[in-house]
Amino acid sequence: VWRQEETERINKTFTGAERKAAFCGLLEQEAQLIASIGRHKLNADEENQQKAILHFLDKCAQPKRWKAYDGKITEMDTQYTLRARELFEIYRSISMNDIPKDERIDVLLTLRRTVKEHECKLTQEIVELIDREVDLMSREVKECNLEGLRKRICTLFLQYIKTPKFNPEVAQMLKVPPDPLKLYKNVNFCHSCKNYLPSSEFPVPANSRTIGRCHLCCKLDNEARRREAFLKYKLILENLRKSEADYQDDAKIVFLVQHQDLQYMIENIWGCQSALSACRDLYDLVMVRWDKQREWSPWNTILLTKDEAGAHLGLCNLQEAYEAAFIHRIKHKHIRAKTYFAQIPAMASFLHRSDNQANAN
Repeated sequence: VWRQEETERINKTFTGAERKAAFCGLLEQEAQLIASIGRHKLNADEENQQKAILHFLDKCAQPKRWKAYDGKITEMDTQYTLRARELFEIYRSISMNDIPKDERIDVLLTLRRTVKEHECKLTQEIVELIDREVDLMSREVKECNLEGLRKRICTLFLQYIKTPKFNPEVAQMLKVPPDPLKLYKNVNFCHSCKNYLPSSEFPVPANSRTIGRCHLCCKLDNEARRREAFLKYKLILENLRKSEADYQDDAKIVFLVQHQDLQYMIENIWGCQSALSACRDLYDLVMVRWDKQREWSPWNTILLTKDEAGAHLGLCNLQEAYEAAFIHRIKHKHIRAKTYFAQIPAMASFLHRSDNQANAN
């Protein structure tokens, strides 16, 4: 809406070179705003991801609850919930920023003792990273240079927490169950990202018989679509309708044509350029009648600049004004337009009427 309002203001205020410069400034400002929106989105995604992780771990650490016959709720901790709560507290401490150096070392040592209970490749890597960070902190390395190392420790420890072997309570919270036999029922294959995902990750309409792309692929596809700018074609169509209304001969076809049809004609039939001077500035191009005695139609039109259009409409005899080769080229474009618009039922009746009129003439 802001872009459309700015465009209307520029069209009403400026002309010529000033108008082009204003549009360049508007485009640059729009690009900066889109980039700013992208940065905000990345920051929000990162923050929401961290909140989702903490919510997931907190849910695993909750005690078992059930309601008695009298309405009272009973809570009970098991060895698995206590283990999950211990790991949750360690993760929350290890992911905190701006904590004193002594407290950070205590948290790292606690984490080291916890993962040393199990010997595997994952725990060995976590221990190596912990030893590396403690060594770098003892050498008075700056905090900003340790951010990457600390993120790796958090990521690997989160992987450790999500392993049912080390944290049994997490097994019932995972989207993909650890038992391979259960995968065949609720997991589908996304042909776009080539990943096996749970059925909850797929949008399935009520009338669909197949599984399409996952939610993430649909989101990426929606963001990656090229944004079409129809403003220049809408301006050409508005100018055309205004000029046809001035003839006062009950023109109808021009009000049936939409800007998508006009875009196809300009891009595929007329090559986005003036038929006379080959000018490619669409904001300076207009569509007018080829034969001004007949109603405008896609098969009775020509694309020219504004100055050329004024001179063209002032001609009395087209056969004398233009060379035979030029007229033949224009007629060929009209035939291509007839072929395209003959597929549209609303335009077919006008097409047959114009053919009958031409045969009668």
